[in-house]
Amino acid sequence: MNGLRRVARRAARADGRHDRPQSCDLCAEPLPPGPAHRHVLQLATGGVSCACRACAVLFDHGAASAGGYRLLPRERRRLDGCRIDDAVWAGLGVPVSLAFFTRSEETGEVTAAYPSPLGALRATVPADSWQEVERCHPDLPDSVTDVRALLVRRARGAGEHWLVPLDDCFRLVAVVRAHWKGLDGGPEVRQRVEDFFGALAEPTEPTPFTTEEASWASP
Repeated sequence: MNGLRRVARRAARADGRHDRPQSCDLCAEPLPPGPAHRHVLQLATGGVSCACRACAVLFDHGAASAGGYRLLPRERRRLDGCRIDDAVWAGLGVPVSLAFFTRSEETGEVTAAYPSPLGALRATVPADSWQEVERCHPDLPDSVTDVRALLVRRARGAGEHWLVPLDDCFRLVAVVRAHWKGLDGGPEVRQRVEDFFGALAEPTEPTPFTTEEASWASP
């Protein structure tokens, strides 16, 4: 969860609610204001670090093989026409209708994670069940990695399927945890999730966390 906490804190600062200037977690170079800087994933720990432009370029050109880091992509893509039916979804072992999936490029293991009032809950996906998912859209095989997730929203008939950078998923987890109320989350968290998915289609990343959301990002 260290990566989730770090991304949340950085995003809250970018939203103008912290006076402390941001700096690159890799070289300490000051970062430009706003949420435009890149992130890298440390494969050994799952931690996500903020990267300046120079470090982002370095890891984009293969430095990850030496340092154990991978640059998170920027592209978000909605998988129109993707249909994961109820039977396939049940086989994934995910008890809710909002989840994201990543695959370890080292082991091939697929992990499902879903936002909750306690943070991200995780489970390993059976290999045969994941193969059924990959048949649901021609772009799915080989698209899901350590740094690019399949994000699925099935609540209230939404049927949305996205390929997104991992830090987008971390942001969503913090939004859900910060605004969950009662047994079912309540209307506010549902609206926040709706707004989040609406922002995915925008050319910039979703609105950064508020200070409250940052404090709820991880246990």
